[in-house]
Amino acid sequence: MTAKPQICVLDVPCKASVTSRAEEVACARCALVHACGMSGNGSMAFADVHMLVEDIGPFRSNDHVFKSGESFRNLFAVKSGMIKTVQIDAEGRAQVLGFYLPGEVVGLEAVDPGVYPCDGVALESTRLCKLPFDAVSHVAQREPEVQHHLFRMFSRAIAQHEGRSWDLGADQRVAAFLLDLSARYALRGLSPERFHLAMPRSDIANFLHLAPETVSRVLARFREQGMVDIIGREVHLQQPAALRALLKDDDA
Repeated sequence: MTAKPQICVLDVPCKASVTSRAEEVACARCALVHACGMSGNGSMAFADVHMLVEDIGPFRSNDHVFKSGESFRNLFAVKSGMIKTVQIDAEGRAQVLGFYLPGEVVGLEAVDPGVYPCDGVALESTRLCKLPFDAVSHVAQREPEVQHHLFRMFSRAIAQHEGRSWDLGADQRVAAFLLDLSARYALRGLSPERFHLAMPRSDIANFLHLAPETVSRVLARFREQGMVDIIGREVHLQQPAALRALLKDDDA
C-alpha cells in the first residue's frame, strides 16, 4: 500500500494533524514524543529530528508496513490503531512476536541486522509516524540528548522482550497478557481497565503459544469468576487484583 505522507515541520506541530482524541493522547505519550516536538520542554536538541518525522497512513487491516528481509530504513510509532509483528518460519508457519499500541515504536529489532526480521502488519485502520533511522543516527552523533533517548527506547524494548515467560500455565499467560496491555494503555494515558482488543483470539493464542480454544476457555472462566467482562473485542478488567493474584500464586 502506498500512503500519502504528511511532512511534520517545525512551524506546524504534530498535534495539528491529529484527527481524534485517541491520536492526541497517543502523540502526547508517544515514545518519539521528543522527536516530533510534542514534549513542550523547549529543548532544541530534537529540532532536526522533528523535521524528519512523517505522518503516514491510514493502513488497512492486513496491510504490511514492512516485510521480513526488507532493508531497515525507518522506525515507526503507532499513532492510532495497532500493529502486530509476525515471523514466518522455513515451513511457512507464522509466529506472532508482539503487538504495538498507540504511542509505541515498531522496528527497533531491525537495527542490528540491518533488515526487518519479521513482518509488520496492521490489525485495523492504523496511522503511523515514520522516522528515518540513518538520519536520526547522524543527529544523535552530535546531540547527546537524542542519543540517550534512542538508548532508552532500545532498553525498554529489550526489557519488554525479556519479561516474557512461556513457563507459566494457560491461566497465568492470559492474565499476564491482559495485565501487560492494561499497564501499557495506562502508560499512554488511556484507560487501564477498559480497552479494545484489535487482534483476533487466534493471534493472541499464537503469541501466547496456546491453542485458540484454550484462550477462549480461559477468558470464559475469567468472565464467570467476575474478573473480566468481554463483549466482542471490548475488554473490561473488573478485578485486576485477582488477575495479579494468579501470577503470585504461580510464583509461590
